[in-house]
Amino acid sequence: MAESGKPTYLVDAYSDPVVVRIDGRACFQNSACLKDFMTEMLRQGKRRFVLDFLHCTSMDSTFLGVLAGSALELRKVAPEGSLVLARLGPRNLELVRNLGLHRLLTVDAGDTPLGFDRCDTALQCGDRTELENARMVLEAHENLVAVDESNRSKFQDVMAFLKNRVEQK
Repeated sequence: MAESGKPTYLVDAYSDPVVVRIDGRACFQNSACLKDFMTEMLRQGKRRFVLDFLHCTSMDSTFLGVLAGSALELRKVAPEGSLVLARLGPRNLELVRNLGLHRLLTVDAGDTPLGFDRCDTALQCGDRTELENARMVLEAHENLVAVDESNRSKFQDVMAFLKNRVEQK
């Protein structure tokens, strides 16, 4: 985990595949910087990504929705891209499977021999307005529904709340 104790994403943006190491909790509070990073990497033509979960202590539905959105975008590019989740612990693997993400991206249950130790650039999360955060969280949950319609019942209340917030602004 990062020295400050803050959750962080450490990246190696120059490798192929691009490697992201998650240290700490992956949640709605820090998912925007990962979303921005993935968007920028796609814009630069990167198509292959591996996320290392060895030091990921937990993750929430917003983070998983950001992953789903990235995987959906990677399916649209030619040639089709890939998103691999490596070294998931049992609890995180259960969350991925419960939301149907294992059907959209690749789950590597083994010890992927990649250069996770070369991830030394920390992503910086910029400040976002309450409205920007609400839009991002809503989009993340809509991505989860796009992946598996059965997720709608799990997130219908949070999505209704967020839609209301976004429409009020």
